[in-house]
Amino acid sequence: MPNFTQLRTTMVDTQVRPSDVTKFPIIQSMLTVPREAFVPADKRSAAYVGEHLDLGHGRVVLDPRVLAKMLDDLDIQSDELVLDIGAGLGYSSAVMSHMAEAVIAVEEDPEMAAAAAKNLMEAGVDNVVVETAALAEGAPQHGPYDVVILQGGVESLPDAILSQVKSGGRIVCIFIEGALGIVRMGYNIDGEINWRASFNATAPVLPGFEAEKAFAL
Repeated sequence: MPNFTQLRTTMVDTQVRPSDVTKFPIIQSMLTVPREAFVPADKRSAAYVGEHLDLGHGRVVLDPRVLAKMLDDLDIQSDELVLDIGAGLGYSSAVMSHMAEAVIAVEEDPEMAAAAAKNLMEAGVDNVVVETAALAEGAPQHGPYDVVILQGGVESLPDAILSQVKSGGRIVCIFIEGALGIVRMGYNIDGEINWRASFNATAPVLPGFEAEKAFAL
């Protein structure tokens, strides 16, 4: 049986800290949350590798470095409400639960959503609500949100998601442009999302966030 506590420490020391992620709440949360409890049972031995972890159906648990750097950009505060889109089996929501006041985790795959709720409960996380809904719709009934994060790639962002970012709030996602991907931070300033590039990363595009296909005659 792997020593998951040691693997978690190694992940933080060799993947997260060298990526210039130094904020204490992120480091502490990633040292605390048992990543192996939020991945498929047959992938537990690979829970701490430095790459995306396949959940099937084109979905992944983001590479620890990528998630940590996105969280570093967001700088979540203890009084903030977070929308986590594409929460999968609940790992990202569990990590952010230690930083935010509450997290709304949206997952459209019913089996993943049920597993996420179970995993979070077993981990003792009590400030995350799992909603089973289309990812591209978000969870407007709980919003607007201080922070919105997407756990996968995006080619096109629906207005339904952008409208859930509170005035003064922020959104982070991995924009996929051809073979390349770039993480961008968006800030809602007077109702307009102002974007800035942060770092390069890639991930499978989330369902509902694909670019509309242009039809050629």
